[in-house]
Amino acid sequence: MKLDENGYKLIASFEGLELEPYLCSANVPTIGYGNTFYPNGRKVTLKDHPITKAYAIEILRFVADLFAKDVSSLIKSKVTQNQFNTLVSFAYNVGTDIDADDIPEGLGDSTLLKMVNKNPNDKAIVAELLKWNKAKGKVVTGLTNRRIKEGQNYFIP
Repeated sequence: MKLDENGYKLIASFEGLELEPYLCSANVPTIGYGNTFYPNGRKVTLKDHPITKAYAIEILRFVADLFAKDVSSLIKSKVTQNQFNTLVSFAYNVGTDIDADDIPEGLGDSTLLKMVNKNPNDKAIVAELLKWNKAKGKVVTGLTNRRIKEGQNYFIP
């Protein structure tokens, strides 16, 4: 599957737009719509120049499409477009965790993914999303709010 326009808008609405580099809640240099790297692979630094809104949108689409490709490879069940958009939004925020270990550091090894692959319409998915509301071990209100909205979006037909 691929993101649709609503998927890009969903991610942008959660990330917000910052044209100058800043430190996110996890203390990682970030720019645009929550991006930590540019399309050329270079990591964002706090010394980078400001970017335009048009370039921020370009970066968002490029990075979101990378996450969409990964999420598509992880999902083994039939999901709706809104479910897919939500899972890409989640992965965009926490990562896809496509690696060889079983440690849940993102979507790939998560109980959330196991639940989606078992039954993508399981209402307990909302509660599972809510478990991912921390940065550096501390609950972040913005992440809690994001997970609540992602849970709502996930079940829009």
